Amino acid sequence: MAAPARAAGWAPALRAGDAGARDAGAQQDGLLHAWARVRAALRAESGDHHFDAWLAPLAFLGCDGDTVRLAAPSAFVADWVGGHYAEALRHHWTVQRPGTRQVTLTVQAAAAHATAPTIAATASAPDTASPPVENRYTFDSFIVGKSNELAYNAALAVAEPGPVGFNPLFLHGTTGLGKTHLMHAIGNALHQRQPDARITYMSAERFMVEFLAALRAKDTIAFKQKLRAVDLLMIDDVQFIAGKESTQEEFFHTMNEIISAGKRLVITADRSPQNLEGIQERILSRMAWGLVADINPADYELRLNILHAKLAGMTQNVTVPADVIEFLARKITANVRELEGALNRVVAYAGLVNAPVTLEFTRETLADLLRAHEKKLTIDEIQRKVAEHYHLKLSDLMSARRAREVARPRQVAMYLAKKLTPRSLPEIGRRFGGRDHTTVMHAVKRIEELRASDREIDADVVRLTRLLDA
Repeated sequence: MAAPARAAGWAPALRAGDAGARDAGAQQDGLLHAWARVRAALRAESGDHHFDAWLAPLAFLGCDGDTVRLAAPSAFVADWVGGHYAEALRHHWTVQRPGTRQVTLTVQAAAAHATAPTIAATASAPDTASPPVENRYTFDSFIVGKSNELAYNAALAVAEPGPVGFNPLFLHGTTGLGKTHLMHAIGNALHQRQPDARITYMSAERFMVEFLAALRAKDTIAFKQKLRAVDLLMIDDVQFIAGKESTQEEFFHTMNEIISAGKRLVITADRSPQNLEGIQERILSRMAWGLVADINPADYELRLNILHAKLAGMTQNVTVPADVIEFLARKITANVRELEGALNRVVAYAGLVNAPVTLEFTRETLADLLRAHEKKLTIDEIQRKVAEHYHLKLSDLMSARRAREVARPRQVAMYLAKKLTPRSLPEIGRRFGGRDHTTVMHAVKRIEELRASDREIDADVVRLTRLLDA
């Protein structure tokens, strides 16, 4: 995605000229429908909370050749979206509009309001409502494993009525691991147990924006009273107030008031208090005063459990085989949000094209995502695994022997080299004893035919693929 550019004012999206208004209008409708489908795909991948907070405010400006132009309401949003969703935006626009090569972001302050007619069905970003608006985030829907057990148990304790043995609760971990889920789960659980509890959830950016607005309006008293009157205050992504001195000053006093009054305070960040930079030492000390719980990346077992739980909650009538679930759990390791988004994409695309979900279909659908995660698999590794599987010497695969017990494993190895590496047919042929590229083509075709008719060959290919993916 190109770097965000600043614009002085708002330009209405997709204005048709007086001449050719009908054609221009049809083109406009087509592009707006494409934008709506892109938005739907992004919501399915990222989840309602992050979509509403970061992607819903984006506005569609138009297309110039191979470039799609979008607008963000602030440089902060543009930078964040550019850093987290650039590839996803480009991918989904390419699906809807083949030929798209890049997506650019322009900063235009009125963007969110100007596109209101085209996003009327979209929920607004989480506000300071009581209780939190994300009712789907509960403790029951949070999958617990070794990497998040401490954070989960601490969150449960905060949601219990009565005194809490620590305050504040500080949750930290990289993006997409469940910090925000736990915050909303705390709010929802406390609201169920104490319906009259005053609960406020807000991002640190929202805290800053509302405080600065109160400063400009010379009405900081109302801002202070609103936050300090709550029973539970939850501030998400506190790292975003780094370097904002006036905001930090107010944040520190808010923390003190909440804690001194025996109210509950939950804070999240992408790193531990001692590793946060640009934040006053007294704030860091206060945050570390309570319980600091980290959430680590999910291990393989937890990723499997998360995918099974996600699949069980889906409404789409699509069968996802066990080997696909295991493949996703092995390959998508960065964070839970990306893992769930990958499953969403596969299921949604299978439904759209009416295709069964297979390992090969999954690879093709997630090609861009897998490239970012995949280790560089080599032909040497494939040859070694195939030789071990069939109890052959490595030299047998490169030899001129045509006996079936050697020729068939050699064809399997060539097939896997073609499917699992970016190497060309001539290069693969050279690595198998200097064979011609037509020999590789024949091997690939033959194994594809056998997989459809020979269960043993198909099982061999599936097993070897799993071993190589791992």
